[in-house]
Amino acid sequence: MSTIRDDISETPAARTLRVRSVVGLAYDEIRSLIVGGSLGPGARLGQAELAAQLGISRTSVREALRRLAGDGLVEFEVNRGFFVVDIGLDSVLQRLEARLVLEPSIARLAAERHRGTDLTAMRAAIAAEDVATTSDAGHDASRAFHIAVAAATGNEALVRLLDTLWIADVGRRLLAQRRVAPTWQDADVAEHREILKTIETGDALAAEQLMRSHVESAFVHWSGRHAHQARDEAAG
Repeated sequence: MSTIRDDISETPAARTLRVRSVVGLAYDEIRSLIVGGSLGPGARLGQAELAAQLGISRTSVREALRRLAGDGLVEFEVNRGFFVVDIGLDSVLQRLEARLVLEPSIARLAAERHRGTDLTAMRAAIAAEDVATTSDAGHDASRAFHIAVAAATGNEALVRLLDTLWIADVGRRLLAQRRVAPTWQDADVAEHREILKTIETGDALAAEQLMRSHVESAFVHWSGRHAHQARDEAAG
């Protein structure tokens, strides 16, 4: 693991910027260990140990862990500390259910409030997904479309909520499995185009309905996978 130093003497302003930078680097390092599987579900994240491994202060580690908790990758238990969250299908379905509640309303607000630049961002995301040749590229473009729709509401809190619910690294892994179906990408692009059309014309009700159907299809797909997985585990 790489070492990150945060003990260099600097001016107060530079020190503040550097501490923020160190926290960001620690966040990236710990996140990659979790997403990559080096730190499995339930693993305890000892602040002292991580501080020693990364060569930074416990304060910086603690702040990075708090950010990861906000992302849903880490949880804090009183008197016990921070632990890696299980981001299996149970967690995925919970997040999809939350998106199913949230995103239809986001699409409705986007139809009512969008600006020209918002539409440009949506079109760019759809175009990128249409020509994507890898599952990661397809996922990132699809996610960018949904984030662009949220941004079109003009409400940063909604953008942050969606960003937290849709962990990019987990989504890439899942899409690598779903993309086995050769028609999935074309269908996803087509649905995005239909949603964009309703947003562009200001048809708030249609935008809400189309987004609900769109997210629900993902929820139904992974619910089926979850049920199949449960049956396999019971049989095993």
